[in-house]
Amino acid sequence: MNVEADYSEVLQLAADLTGAAEKVGPKAQIVVRKSIRDVTSLGQRGAPVDTGFLRSSITHSDLRTTGSTGVIEAESGPTANYGGFVENGTSRMAPQPYMAPAASAVEPGFIQAIEQLGGEML
Repeated sequence: MNVEADYSEVLQLAADLTGAAEKVGPKAQIVVRKSIRDVTSLGQRGAPVDTGFLRSSITHSDLRTTGSTGVIEAESGPTANYGGFVENGTSRMAPQPYMAPAASAVEPGFIQAIEQLGGEML
């Protein structure tokens, strides 16, 4: 018994996916950079203000290096040492979240943009 199969479509898909990272990577960097800037801005606006130090300490990681090592990531948050206590509360103080709501507000747009890039890959 002789069985023949046409794998041309599978081979074409493999070839398409091989070059996809090079095409999609720069676009993904743009999405991550915009999203983290938005999270930072919303976090600053939502932070409770007493002296203003907490709000002014909210920054993001250096976006010039995002994706330079093949990993696309960014961080945002306060450098004030008490920022986590304000966000999450303590046994003596109720939480006053400002970064979690900021991330939640940006998340749907981020997911939509990444899904669109995934669609472009295929």
